[in-house]
Amino acid sequence: MEQNSQSSNKKRILFIDLLRALAVVMMVEGHTVDLLLADSYRAYDSLYYNLWNFVRGFTAPIFLFSTGTVFAYLFYSAKRPFARNPRVIKGIKRFFLLLGLGYLLRWPAPHLSSIGEVTASQWQGFFTVDILQLIAVGLLLIMVLAFLSEALAVRPMLIFAPCAFIIFAAHPIVANIDWKAFLPIPIAGYFYQGTGSLFPLTPWAGFVVCGAVAGTYLADNPAAFRNIRFSYALFLLGLSFAALSFIGDRIEMFICTESALGARSPNLSIFRLGMVLLLNSIISFVAIKIENMPPLIIQVGRNSLFVYIVHLVILYGSPWSAGLNGSLARKLNLPTTILATAVMLSSMVAMVYSIYVIKGYFRRRKFAHE
Repeated sequence: MEQNSQSSNKKRILFIDLLRALAVVMMVEGHTVDLLLADSYRAYDSLYYNLWNFVRGFTAPIFLFSTGTVFAYLFYSAKRPFARNPRVIKGIKRFFLLLGLGYLLRWPAPHLSSIGEVTASQWQGFFTVDILQLIAVGLLLIMVLAFLSEALAVRPMLIFAPCAFIIFAAHPIVANIDWKAFLPIPIAGYFYQGTGSLFPLTPWAGFVVCGAVAGTYLADNPAAFRNIRFSYALFLLGLSFAALSFIGDRIEMFICTESALGARSPNLSIFRLGMVLLLNSIISFVAIKIENMPPLIIQVGRNSLFVYIVHLVILYGSPWSAGLNGSLARKLNLPTTILATAVMLSSMVAMVYSIYVIKGYFRRRKFAHE
């Protein structure tokens, strides 16, 4: 029995790490191509560009979903009440770390002495809500919902799932409110894109919370990966959400006389969630078949935050360094862009491998002196 449990845990962790690694690769590839590819190649009548643009639309949902999955999985694997769960303190620390890094990347002045010269538009850019701030708030929301589920003696998934779909459903309403008219810009940016925010809470936090549903299930069902029916269930669930989004789109077209699968439609979020679940079904199937995963792939997923920050600094720069956007933004042809993307991905993998080797070296030294 103990051996089976260990095998199950191995499969479970492999599934999550594969998902995270794929999310990181898609993120780096998407950012690099989007920055470097010349406008002349961005033809919406091109099948290849439309396919790339379509797939890229799932990068953020996959990344956010996997983040919520990992956090909830670790949180509920502790098997302790909220007040004594060590993941609460770690989650709060993670919240402040992600929030701080998110704002640090957008710091508007290269030196403290030049703070007084920062313009109002630069300050607004500093308060833009990007994916790190969104993840920080998303993790905090998961902990609040976990506390609420324990206080109400309700299964966590019965709290997480409705909350996620409320976030999706509220997006058209929330996005149409001029939040900065009655809220400070640093707060208003979390609710809509009117201040320049890239990832407001609606609909994006919904994917983090949906990931928490998956993470909770994984923590409560250690034998899930020993049965291929789990992969089939994910596939059918993803297919159902995708179908539901198209049905909802037809209904909204009948009511509004226009396609509703636009940026503010809940149907778009539901469609993306369906596609994420379909991808999860494929990854879970692969995790069943693979017995030994190269450690490097696992490390890519586990170092996703570091990869995210480093590749952003290289591409877009920072307050203290210039990025490729200053000289190469939308200037490269297709072959050169593909080559640059391959170099960027290889560099990130090499960086993760170096970290893995260095950590291993110091770990061996520590054991040798004990």
